[in-house]
Amino acid sequence: MATYDAVFIGSGINSLAGAALLARAGWSVCVLERNEIAGGCIRTSADLTLPGFTHELMASWHPLFTGSAAYAELKDELGRRGLEYVNTDLPTGSHFPDGSAAFVSCSLEENVAAFDRLAPGDGAAWERQFSAFMANADLSFGILSTELWSGGGLQLGRTALKRLGRRGLLEFVGGTLTTCRDWTTATFASEAVRGVLAPWVLHTGLGPDQAASGFMTRVIAAALQLGGMPVPVGGGVRLVEALAGIVRDAGGEVRVGAEVERIHVSGGRATGVVVAGGEVVHARRAVAANVTPQQLYGRLLAPGGAPAGVVEAASAFRYGRGELQIHLALDEPPRWTGPDAERLARCPIVHVTPGLDGVSCAVNEAERGLLPAEATIVCGQPCALDPSRAPAGKSILWLQLQELPAGRVKGDAAGELDVGDGTWTEELREAYADRIVARLARSIPNLPAATLKRVVLSPADLERLNVNLVGGDIYGGSCALDQNLLWRPLAAAPGHATAVRNLFHIGASTHPGPGLGAGSGYLVAKALTKPDPVRRALGTLGLKR
Repeated sequence: MATYDAVFIGSGINSLAGAALLARAGWSVCVLERNEIAGGCIRTSADLTLPGFTHELMASWHPLFTGSAAYAELKDELGRRGLEYVNTDLPTGSHFPDGSAAFVSCSLEENVAAFDRLAPGDGAAWERQFSAFMANADLSFGILSTELWSGGGLQLGRTALKRLGRRGLLEFVGGTLTTCRDWTTATFASEAVRGVLAPWVLHTGLGPDQAASGFMTRVIAAALQLGGMPVPVGGGVRLVEALAGIVRDAGGEVRVGAEVERIHVSGGRATGVVVAGGEVVHARRAVAANVTPQQLYGRLLAPGGAPAGVVEAASAFRYGRGELQIHLALDEPPRWTGPDAERLARCPIVHVTPGLDGVSCAVNEAERGLLPAEATIVCGQPCALDPSRAPAGKSILWLQLQELPAGRVKGDAAGELDVGDGTWTEELREAYADRIVARLARSIPNLPAATLKRVVLSPADLERLNVNLVGGDIYGGSCALDQNLLWRPLAAAPGHATAVRNLFHIGASTHPGPGLGAGSGYLVAKALTKPDPVRRALGTLGLKR
């Protein structure tokens, strides 16, 4: 029977990054993936539409990873394995119904000038907010990169108190709870500036009227200006292959088609896993489960394997809005309308939106179970950065719709589509995609004629691709405040350590939440390899434990 120091359940970014870090530290590691392809939400396809067109089925953009602590440690080794990132100085823009546009660039000076043209004073407001954010950026980013229920979290709090004082700390914490609407309307006069920032809150699993959405918008705004919008040449599969290579080169294993049915617990300690078919894979030091709380406590652990209160809390864990994706192979690059057409064509991500109120309205409709009448279209243009994704002279679009009901569709806010019994049938999926593409064609007039093939993935399709995407929720569960930060994944079981010794919970359902930042995998790997203070003390005396 195979025995490793650590076994990871699932092969998403947190598992692969955590496994690579442990492998570098000398641990023997095994990653088990139920699907036939490793990578979790990173899945690159060369045959989704037509030969020569490379699409990302789910996650596509890597700014969180290239800005992460995991990448900082693994960058050289990943590079030696062929991982290459390309970036831009114009990461994002929004295209509005009247044909106008607004952008966020990687230059503070350009952003100040551009925002001031949209509304006098908004440039200075951007500079003030950016400077204020950067003055305490270590605290803001620290919230999202620290194990909050740990000595590190306590030290972060002490640092904040020492620097800011009691009143300043209270003000800082209060600021993290503001909504995107409150922050953007209090800071900027221009609807266009609000409209280029507000859609980004969707990428955090929140809406613009939810607590902490203002803080997350500030974090993303700073990250866009500082880091751009990098993507790996050839697709996310290059990152998956490189991380898996680090594990395998160290003698570890990344195995696909291996569904874990049960975590084996003995004496209150996780000692391995049982794979479909009965094989037992032993873990000497750790098991890390990259799953939702309901999978961990309701399926993988035997009854009685965790405290009853935790199991009950896990069963009540809430999932967020669903997502739909549209992938288009194009005979020619998109041609945008309006005076900023050339800049829009260079943007890797353009939000097609009426602005802040439009995002708010669509989120509200989705959360009431309705298909939004005017959804925010996330229009991804990978070829703007990586032309290798399509044959010469051709292009692709990656469209993301993040404002869809969680679970059953109750109706259509526009009153146009028959939703039937509310399940995502092929007919409903394609009819909704028709509406989105027709609306996008008003911004990209050559879209209908240029489209060679279209593939649509409904929320149900996404869940079939990845069991963690319950109801098409790509963020691993609702990111509302009671399931976020200190309270993620569960108030009854926050953090990554569990009540079962040597069992750790990682992935989007855990802090610091969704995205490709590899945060939870990094935090657990670092906790596991932290020097034992007793062994360190004995070592200084020339003794062994």
